[in-house]
Amino acid sequence: MQTDRASFVLAAGAVALVAFTGIDWAHAQHTPAAVAAVQEAAPLPPEQIPQNIQGAVNAPDRPAADKSLDAGRKPEQMLAFFGIQPGMKVADLFAAGGYTTELLARAVGPTGTVYSQNPTFPPEAQQIGQAWTERLKNPVLKNVIAVNQSFDADDLLPVPPGSLDAVIMNMNYHDLVLRGIDRDTVNAAVYKALRSGGEYAIVDHSAKDGSGAKDIELHRIDENFLINEVQKSGFKLAAGSSALRHPEDDRTWVASPRVAGERRGTTDRFMLRFGKP
Repeated sequence: MQTDRASFVLAAGAVALVAFTGIDWAHAQHTPAAVAAVQEAAPLPPEQIPQNIQGAVNAPDRPAADKSLDAGRKPEQMLAFFGIQPGMKVADLFAAGGYTTELLARAVGPTGTVYSQNPTFPPEAQQIGQAWTERLKNPVLKNVIAVNQSFDADDLLPVPPGSLDAVIMNMNYHDLVLRGIDRDTVNAAVYKALRSGGEYAIVDHSAKDGSGAKDIELHRIDENFLINEVQKSGFKLAAGSSALRHPEDDRTWVASPRVAGERRGTTDRFMLRFGKP
């Protein structure tokens, strides 16, 4: 998934208070203890999705290919849980083809800014980089700044320290592990870029509890493993959401879109917000 930080915090808190209707025990049994401790927010009813987010998701000129993914990705729940408001300065880390970047650009509006970051793609993945480049030519995304930087670059996020409201990574943290990227360096860069009270927002496919990085080839990651890594950089886990939970997923199959086939969009996924004190 881009303003006044005080407004962001109030809005995010309001979303959480409305959504926290108690732990869904079916999900709680499936959820690692570290997340259960902060209580997973239930999905928001449609009428409680903020207008800027409804407008972003329902925009008639969004690409048909993006809209075809919405049922599985539930972008309205993601953007609402992450508290994305007009005028925010946000980053989409590992943006890939730009699905989340475009949603963020529309949600933060013309007074907001989105930094969309991708590394240089290897030859076999050049089509992803090309799709991203083509997408950013759309005038709707004129508030997007393309960042083509490797994850070990000193200016991974070329912004003044403490200037971003949120950094989003949508289903790609596991890829950092899969590629052997130094996540401490990445997380430290995110921490530096965020303002006090800013949030690091992560969605990913869940592996079996306690598996660590053992099942990373499945394009999944153990939730508590990720939480522990991110918190090492100074972040504090603030909240989780059950909106993308799929308790029926046995978490044994490959989550990569190229392999998942018809099961794409049905993985058990966690949504987490980490705050910078």
